[in-house]
Amino acid sequence: MEHTEGFLKLVAEAKTRVREISVEEAQKRLAENPQARLIDVREDHEWERGHAAGAIHLGKGIIERDIERVIPDKKTELILYCGGGYRSALAADALQRMGYENVYSLAGGWKAWQRAGLPTEAEGGSK
Repeated sequence: MEHTEGFLKLVAEAKTRVREISVEEAQKRLAENPQARLIDVREDHEWERGHAAGAIHLGKGIIERDIERVIPDKKTELILYCGGGYRSALAADALQRMGYENVYSLAGGWKAWQRAGLPTEAEGGSK
């Protein structure tokens, strides 16, 4: 997808405040901390086509509205991903402003997860 200049500027600004981690680092953090949550912030139709195994879905359009109900502990480690790492950076920035202390954006997003050959699921079962 080709992104607009304004969107890329917004993402670049958010990335100055957000910690990005690699797929390998995300796997390590998830393995070491059973309380850590992997959150898919993509649109519903993207989630339904396939997502990281074990992830929960809180699309970027609703994450700020619903996060405190789903994950009330603001110290919980959160690893957000989207398609390529742009929307997750924006969402991570917003969650940090809401007081979440341990938020990361997955560099490369869903594409990087798939390239690494990590487990995925689709609605109706594993892939």
